[in-house]
Amino acid sequence: MEKMCVLYDRVCIDCGECDRCDLDPEKICDNCMKCINGDDQYRSIQIDAIITEEE
Repeated sequence: MEKMCVLYDRVCIDCGECDRCDLDPEKICDNCMKCINGDDQYRSIQIDAIITEEE
């Protein structure tokens, strides 16, 4: 089964774009959470799926 891209409606081509930092595209995401922290009192993200190696 082909792995689907999480950013675009296509099959994954292993471009690595999904691993890039939203604030600094030259950096690989290290889960610092700076992209969702801010001045607002409440922030949230919605999880659509949890993907494991088995899938």
